Amino acid sequence: MTKRKRQSSTQTNKLRLALPKGSIQATTFSLFKQAGFNFSVPPRSYLVNGDDPEIEARLIRPQEMAHYTELGHFDAGLCGLDWIEETGAKVEKVASLVYAKALMRPVRWVLAVPEGSPIKSVRGLKGKRIATEVVNITKKYLRRHKVKADVEFSWGATEVKAPEFVDAIVEVTETGNSLRANHLRIIDTIMESTTILIANKSAWEDEWKREKIENIKLLLEAAIAAHGKVGLKMNVPTSSQKSIIHLLPALTSPTVSPLSGGHFVAIETIIDESEVKWLIPALRKAGARGIIEYPLNKVID
Repeated sequence: MTKRKRQSSTQTNKLRLALPKGSIQATTFSLFKQAGFNFSVPPRSYLVNGDDPEIEARLIRPQEMAHYTELGHFDAGLCGLDWIEETGAKVEKVASLVYAKALMRPVRWVLAVPEGSPIKSVRGLKGKRIATEVVNITKKYLRRHKVKADVEFSWGATEVKAPEFVDAIVEVTETGNSLRANHLRIIDTIMESTTILIANKSAWEDEWKREKIENIKLLLEAAIAAHGKVGLKMNVPTSSQKSIIHLLPALTSPTVSPLSGGHFVAIETIIDESEVKWLIPALRKAGARGIIEYPLNKVID
């Protein structure tokens, strides 16, 4: 009965999902794959092929996603908090998904000036010229600091515009490497931004679409939670059980199961992958046997 209902719903329900084109496209597709959704894009196409018949996906630039989701062209999408703020789009913020192009952490929009500039703070920008893609965010920042400056839109390659064309830039960065390579010095962070799972307000009120979006949220968050973690299994003599458990930096309490014969227990836990290199030798020395390390796709509390 459940299966028949599921098949019927796939014939009548579709979630229109926007996926970001550009710098975080590959990371997003990889994250969805880990969550259980396989997406691919034919060459020179914006239409996305997927293995979930309930999802109709399309690529779109993150800068436009919140706007088009607000208008109802998409039911849900993933874009940065920065572009929601920049466009002022009225969308439902379903979940904050902390990942970016290279690192699993927020990106920063920073105010930067040439290394040799005498400008030390935002106060020094009075009457100066600033280039950026986030004009509205930058103007709000200047208003908060009561500084009047000219802010112009940059179509890209913003780092190369100072000092020849402008006095300062506001640019997004994960590591700051590109800014340093272009001899720029950060003087302030304007905002931090993470990827947000957003929904159209009307779609969020639709029972089926809301459940589908929440299920996607659950699986994406579980995939992010599994990042950098691995599972460990081992057999442990009962005489060594307490000392072994004491060594384990478990996500929660480790699972302990008695083995037949009563002389060994099986212990299973989740740890940070970075701890494996010192932990496995220590476990082996403390008496653990049959140690198995395995990757994780999802971690759900």
